[in-house]
Amino acid sequence: MGLFTQLVTLPLAPVRGVVWVSERVLEAAEEQYYDPAPIHRALAGLEQQLLSGEIDEETFDRREDELLDRLDEIKAYRADGRT
Repeated sequence: MGLFTQLVTLPLAPVRGVVWVSERVLEAAEEQYYDPAPIHRALAGLEQQLLSGEIDEETFDRREDELLDRLDEIKAYRADGRT
């Protein structure tokens, strides 16, 4: 940017700052939401609950399907090249 452009757009600097911060917050939220590690931990915990008798087979199957669907969503997101 030239000096003239910087001087003319100076009043917009706070807006650009807010936009930049908002973009960083969105990136961090997406990174956390699309992290497969918590899903893998949840699957392991779910298996432990089944083996210890805390949940029955039907509950295990339902929750496992939900978690596997979530993993598919994460894989599709990453396949789109967004991370």
